[in-house]
Amino acid sequence: MSIARIKKNDTVVVIAGADKGKTGKVLSVSPKKGTAIVDGLHIVKKTIRRTEQTPQGGIVERPAPIELSNLMPYDADKKCGSRINRTKNGDKTVRTLKTSGKALD
Repeated sequence: MSIARIKKNDTVVVIAGADKGKTGKVLSVSPKKGTAIVDGLHIVKKTIRRTEQTPQGGIVERPAPIELSNLMPYDADKKCGSRINRTKNGDKTVRTLKTSGKALD
């Protein structure tokens, strides 16, 4: 995948799948697997074994990974997904949104 197109704490919109059109904040990204976990999206039910930490056990809902190809950075000004453009700002490279030109970093 591309290098750091989506990072932790970015707001993203889902462009494909069951949660298409929904937005959320990225909790974690795993670039080697090409997935990201987004808060409140792609919720799955998982059974938890009874342990000392979780004496109840049972079924819990938690977010599952989403493919990075199904996510797009969200532009709050235009209220849509946007592609990323890299611009030099002095000696630093900054990620900017193509739709509004706003810097993400």
